[in-house]
Amino acid sequence: MALNNAPKKCIGLLLAVLSLSACTTVPVETNEEYSAAERKYLYDQSSWSFEGRLAVSSEKESWSANVAWDHDSVVEKLKLSGPLGQGAVLLTLTNGKVAIDHGNGNIQYSDKPEEIINRELGVFVPVNSLRFWVLGLPEPVNIYQLVGQGFVQSGWLVEFKQMQSIEGKSMPKKIEINKQGVRLKLFVDSWSINGAESK
Repeated sequence: MALNNAPKKCIGLLLAVLSLSACTTVPVETNEEYSAAERKYLYDQSSWSFEGRLAVSSEKESWSANVAWDHDSVVEKLKLSGPLGQGAVLLTLTNGKVAIDHGNGNIQYSDKPEEIINRELGVFVPVNSLRFWVLGLPEPVNIYQLVGQGFVQSGWLVEFKQMQSIEGKSMPKKIEINKQGVRLKLFVDSWSINGAESK
């Protein structure tokens, strides 16, 4: 696993032990309600960020990290780190290129962002789709099917287990993403959407 300085912990233990944030939580809505009330608003947002915790597991390995994701119309920044910031990795995407900074002055550059990001994560995930999924949205260019508390897209099951409210809008708080033995669990502690925050 490329995030070699981040301590590996049992995913279940991490999610059970870490305290929950003080964000307001709301019930998970049906797909139809969420679509009608929120999707156009979220697709239109040019600036958002969140902080939380990510757990990744596959048949070969499992790991967990703190995660911070900042998005605007020009640049995408994704930071993964262990407890107290140990083993931090910062990935910056601009104009289809990615820079990876492990914090030791050694910055790597690539014009294949999905390939290098998946190397850092240690498992394959559709990075371009993930940028929409974390907002509770399907990627607009690919077909999808609504199921239960989420949808299936490109063979991935994306489920929104818990929501939270920002300025009256429902945003994902707990997300699970699964495909063929690969599982991602994201717990969002705080959202910021164009300056409106959930904490």
